[in-house]
This record gives sequence, structure tokens and C-alpha cells, in this order.
Amino acid sequence: MRQADFESRYSEDWRALEAWLEAREKLARRRGEAAPNAGLSDAAFPEAYRRACQHLALARDRQYSPDLVDRLNDLALRGHHVLYGASAPRGWARSAAFLLAGFPELVRRERVLVAAAALLFFAPLATLTAVLQWFPDFVHFVLDGRTLAQFQEMYGAGNARLGMREADDNVAMFGFYIWNNVKIGFQTFATGLAFGLGALFFLLYNGVLIGATAGYLTQIGLAAPFWSFVAGHSALELMAIVVSGAAGLRLGAALIAPGNRSRRAALVAAAHPAVRLMYGAACMFVLAAFVEAFWSPLTVVPAPVKYAVGGALWLLVTGWLAFGGRRGA
Repeated sequence: MRQADFESRYSEDWRALEAWLEAREKLARRRGEAAPNAGLSDAAFPEAYRRACQHLALARDRQYSPDLVDRLNDLALRGHHVLYGASAPRGWARSAAFLLAGFPELVRRERVLVAAAALLFFAPLATLTAVLQWFPDFVHFVLDGRTLAQFQEMYGAGNARLGMREADDNVAMFGFYIWNNVKIGFQTFATGLAFGLGALFFLLYNGVLIGATAGYLTQIGLAAPFWSFVAGHSALELMAIVVSGAAGLRLGAALIAPGNRSRRAALVAAAHPAVRLMYGAACMFVLAAFVEAFWSPLTVVPAPVKYAVGGALWLLVTGWLAFGGRRGA
């Protein structure tokens, strides 16, 4: 069955269940009670919930659009909490549920775009890092002399704290890193509206810039301070850039290939999963900024320990994105 026919046949059932759940949650917030009848009787709720779960399974199996799967998944989760006596998650609980299960599930549903973004970002990063070991002068095509001198100062032996330090206070640096990381992520995401070209450009640009920096510092003998600095926060920060790029490419894909819909309708449908991807990426950027401000600059911690922590975080992040929410599903 085509998605349009599927939605046409069952949309009234979903709207009735949504209205019942919204009315129940609204009354529960106001009075601490639960009880409305919003086009669906209390007795009819269990059957409506089971149908929603069945429709969710069908939508996933038939690979319908992510926005439809998200809508049905939300209905199933809210219905589950009502049916089994728990209040619908709100606030921190709902955010935690999204980060632990909903976000990694969404990343896996968008795996084609995530893989494309990862290739666009990591390919130039790895290539330049390697090329500069044999052709070090090539770095001058990417970075100017002043920038290179700043990098030498940041990771040189005389620097008591590794990395970029706009302030001596770690808390101030935490704020700076949040601003810098979120700026990169938002640029990569929002410019996807230019038919995906902006997202493509910023993925390549950041890959080239980071690769040139890593390759240059490795080639001139500052590999240990540089790699020990970036090891801790690299998993969160680099994967957040990839997810931001995938979200931008999702917007661009909707404009390039809208299917049966108008470009406007396709963009509206694509915006829902894209924005949810950015919610998760923003949290990753904030966590990366915390590690970068309070852990990465420490010179008293031996480099092997930092590498071990960095490796553990890479395993944790990739495991979370690969398996998070699978048990719940």
C-alpha cells in the first residue's frame, strides 16, 4: 500500500487517539487527574493503542517517511505510558528518552544521509592528514602563516594548557567552545536549504581544515600534544558535525527530489526529522565542549591515559548510535 493511501485510511484513527492523549495529559497537568473523552472513549483506548502499534510496525517495515514513523512512534510511546499506568514523560524525562533511544533510532533511519555526510567530512580529513606527511608544503594552500604560528604556540612545549585558550578560566572556555561548536553545526545544517550545497560545502570545508591542522602538527613533531588534546572530545564533536551535515542534506534532498509533493510540502515534512537530528547534535556539541574545556587541556594527565579515554568515548558514542533504542523497539 502506498503511504498516501495508508495515511488516508487511518489518519482519523490517529487524530482521535492524539486528541484523547492530549486532553488526558492536559487535565493531568492541571488537576493531577486523568479522564477525558475527546472523540474516543476510555474503553476504546486499548484497542486504539494496539492499532497504533500495528500501524507503526507496518510503517517501519514498508519504510514510509521518517515524519510518519516519528508520529506513530510518539503515539505508541504515549499510549504505552497511559496503558501501563505511568504518566507521559515530560521535561527532562522526555528529553532523556529521546537522547537514549529516539535520537539513535532516528540516526539509523537516516543512515544513508549520515553515511554520505561522514564520507564528505572524514575523507578529506584523513586524506590531508596523510598527504601532509609526505608533502608538508601543501599546508600553505589551506592555512596561512599566521594561523600555522598560532597552532605551534597552542600545542608547543611552553604552553601550560593545550589547545585554543581565549580565556584562562575553564568555565569561560566551556562557553566559548559551546558557541564555536554550535555555530559550526548550525552553519552545516541551515545551509542545507540551498539545495544541500551549503551542507556539502561545510562538511568538506571542515574536513579539509581539521585534516590540514592535524597533518601539519603531526608532521612538525607536535603529534603527542595535539592528538592527546583532541582524543577526548573528538568522538562527540566530529560525530555531531556529521549528524548536522546529515540534517542539512535531508533538507536539501527534499528540495531536489520532492516526489509527489510540492517542494514546500516536502521541505515541511523533512524539517521534522532534520530538526530532531539537530537537537541530538546540539547535545553532543555541548558535551564535547565540556570535555574540551575541563579534560582535554590537562597536561598533568599522561597521553596514553587520554588516548584510552578517547578510545572509550569513541566506542561509547558509536555503540550508542548503533544500538540505542533497539531493545525498546
